Amino acid sequence: MKRPGIVSSVILTAAALLVCLCSVRGNYCERQDPAARTPCKNDGTCEIITPTRRGDVFNEYICKCQPSFEGAHCQTNVNDCAKQPCKNGGVCRDLDGDYTCQCPSPYVGKQCQQRCVSLLGMEGGAIVESQISASSVHYGILGLQRWGPELARLNNHGLVNAWTSDAHDRNPWIEINMQKKMRLTGIITQGASRLGTAEYIKAFKVASSFDGNTFTSHRLDGQRRDKVFVGNTDNEGTKTNLFNPPIVAQYIRIIPVVCRRACTLRMELVGCELNVYSNTAGCSEPRGMKSRLISDEQLSASSSYSTWGIDTFTWHPQYARLDKQGKTNAWSPAHNNRSEWIQVDLQKTTRLTGIITQGAKDFGVVQFVSVFQVSYSNDGESWDTVKDENTGDDMLFQGNIDNNSHKKNLFEPPFYARYVRVVPWEWHERIALRMELLGCDD
Repeated sequence: MKRPGIVSSVILTAAALLVCLCSVRGNYCERQDPAARTPCKNDGTCEIITPTRRGDVFNEYICKCQPSFEGAHCQTNVNDCAKQPCKNGGVCRDLDGDYTCQCPSPYVGKQCQQRCVSLLGMEGGAIVESQISASSVHYGILGLQRWGPELARLNNHGLVNAWTSDAHDRNPWIEINMQKKMRLTGIITQGASRLGTAEYIKAFKVASSFDGNTFTSHRLDGQRRDKVFVGNTDNEGTKTNLFNPPIVAQYIRIIPVVCRRACTLRMELVGCELNVYSNTAGCSEPRGMKSRLISDEQLSASSSYSTWGIDTFTWHPQYARLDKQGKTNAWSPAHNNRSEWIQVDLQKTTRLTGIITQGAKDFGVVQFVSVFQVSYSNDGESWDTVKDENTGDDMLFQGNIDNNSHKKNLFEPPFYARYVRVVPWEWHERIALRMELLGCDD
């Protein structure tokens, strides 16, 4: 005769001996519970491989491991550098479940797979005059020639075409404010000729800063002495130096160490946006207003002004090109009001990241746009206005303060458009505008 009490006791005892695995609970491991313990380490996923819900037998589950871990319970950290993930000479260092690559200039990215080699705008004009300063300036020919820092642009031409420090300056330097943190991977330098004599920097140091006040000299990894870069050997040839490691900074300062006759310099900086994975990485190239890559037919305006009503002195939108010269060398509308605009048709959808503006003179009268808005469209009919990211209101960009200096504004965030309109909001004397758009092809 069977005793029900004894059978029940045996079943309960067996149930008490069960060890539930793979995040299940219950007397018979019958229900899923994410909070329950799992045998899999390092975030491995435990999966039961038998038809039953029992987890008390070792071979009834498997652990599916995260990358970089292996073993029955994902307990072993794999050496991620064994597969040599770093490209282009990058040096791999294994981490706990990951790896990192120390990349040689000019390579960047998780695996050193990207080249950070954009020309940042000294030669092309994306770096404007107000961003460039120096410890001193040389004035030649009875003070009539000013060799200012704004002239230190690679391949700059003309009788006065470079920066030269004052002869009495014992600690000369030239500095560029990039306006935001950038990754700088190199520099191209060039000398110049003054009064028929070659002048150039033979050796120099580089310092950088985040705030423009505290500067750190560039050094090679593990070195205590500042790196001295080899400069030029003549006035016309160029010399490229890479920064190893790359420099991350907003301000970059070139410090001459040895100069030939005088510390004279033309230059270009090489690098890219700080976040190479962002949608705007390296996207700050002039789109073609100054170079005329944007043709006259791509420019239009609400109206055009004629000085004294003479057609010869009409300020057409086709004249709104950065640094354009001549008697009529900018766009000016027929009326000074907020209904006027100038429009650029880029002919295809383009990523736009900024704009450089400039005023002009009309028979000696200084004219410029001091505040403006920017609108954009993909079809030329439906328009959106660039918004202030913080307030959501239509963005009012600060424009120029004189007729000739450049003012650079960035679009944060950038936008995509085929058509771009600049709408003057405030101005001095008359609306007068020269400009360049910045961005890149998608």
